[in-house]
Formats: sequence, C-alpha cells, structure tokens
Amino acid sequence: MSTTATTETALPANPSAASFDCQDLEVTLMGATGGAVILQHVNLRVERGEFVSILGTSGSGKTTLLRVIGGLQQASGGTVLCGGAPVTGPPKGVVTVFQNYTESLLPWRTVRRNVGLGIERDLSKAECATRVEETLAIVGLEAYADEYPSRLSGGMQQRVQIARALAMRPSVLLMDEPFGALDAMTKASLQDQLQQVQAVTKTTIVFVTHDVEEAVYLSDRVIVLQGRPAQVGFELAIELERPRHQITTKEHADYLKARHRTYEALGHGVSNA
Repeated sequence: MSTTATTETALPANPSAASFDCQDLEVTLMGATGGAVILQHVNLRVERGEFVSILGTSGSGKTTLLRVIGGLQQASGGTVLCGGAPVTGPPKGVVTVFQNYTESLLPWRTVRRNVGLGIERDLSKAECATRVEETLAIVGLEAYADEYPSRLSGGMQQRVQIARALAMRPSVLLMDEPFGALDAMTKASLQDQLQQVQAVTKTTIVFVTHDVEEAVYLSDRVIVLQGRPAQVGFELAIELERPRHQITTKEHADYLKARHRTYEALGHGVSNA
C-alpha cells in the first residue's frame, strides 16, 4: 500500500460543506481501441466524519472513483467538490491509501522513520518525533518503533501504513482494499483497529472493498456501483450501534438484513427466472 497526501489538517473552503460531493461525474479511459466510459452520471455525497464503503463487481470503476475524488485522476465530465471546492489535484488534508503495503514501506527505515516519512520535511525534528509517537500509540505499535519492516507480520506492516497516513493528520482517508491481502483473523483485527482510529480522530473514510461483510460491519453507509458504465445503483444506511463487535454485531438481525440486501444489489443470490 502506498500513501499520497499533504500534511494539511483541514479541508478547504466551506467548513460546513461535505467532504465530497460528486454531481453527474463521468470518467472515460483511453485504451488501444479508443475511449471507454467507465463511470457515468455518478452522484455521491460523503459527509464529514462519515464512513462510506464502495462496492461493485470487478471492473466497475471503484478504484477509478476513489482516484478521481482524491485528485489523482481527472474526471471527464461533471463536478467533484471537496469541502465545497473543485478538485483539481490532491486536496489538502486528504490521504489516499492503496493496497501494496509491502512495496511502499522502505526496508532500510525503522517503523518510526517509515511513519515519519510524510511529515519530516514539514515539521521540526521535535514536532515530527512527537507526532510519530502519538500516531504509533493510536495503532498500537509503540513497542515496535525501532523494528524494521521485514521483522513484522503483514498485519503489522499494514498498521505502519495506516500510521504513516494518520501522522499527516488527514481530514479524509481514501482506502482501496487495504485489508484485501490479509488472512481472516488479521483482517478482523485491523477492521476493529480502524474503527477505533476513526472514533478518536473523527476522520472521514471512503473505503473500497469487495468484501460485503467488511463493508456492512465498518460503514455508516454502503454504496454499490452498478451497470456499464457504472453509476451509484444502490445505497444503504447501516444503522448499527457503535462500537461494533465481530461476533455480536454480525449476529444482529439488522446486520444480517443489511448484508442480505447488499449481496442482492451485487447480483448474488438473485434468481434470473
């Protein structure tokens, strides 16, 4: 997983505006045979402090949508606002986190120095050290600050990546299948860690995943991209109490109902008769 961000802590423009507001968003990607419209008429609003998961079948444009709202890819049409201001590049206070964490960590740097990578040029040495220690405490890695990535498990390396992002004090985390390569137990642990981090930091999180259970468990709202070109075809508020628990929450009738409805929106378990 790699991270991209500025070290600003506040979204620009109107402080009462949504974190993101997409209106009639369209994305056309060019290939060997010409242009292909990937996303069309996408309307999506993400409020500040909200946890929104985006699902869809393979090739539906989930990652493309994440890259566009994060300012890493240009829209072909429509409007994309962050904090009320047009997105023309990576917005201030927005961090994009991708999946390839093993390629992103610098093996010659300790955990502490990896976490400080994104802020060491902008803060004094003392300020950077304080910020890093605070962030390591949030993700529970204080005891591993002087270890090197090769000595950490995959789940711990992933926490280093999340810590690096959080050290930048983002207002928004954009996450592209951050737990997709991890085993089930490690994934569950990091899901709970992410919930705790959001409870402390109040960060807006937009989370792309293929995992329906993960999306329902973590989110305030689930979005499903449907069709080709894709648009928002299904939207569901997840009204489950927080904090959530891997066993009791997933046994709750409301969780099971939301899970069922999301699977149906993805075309699973629906008869074609």
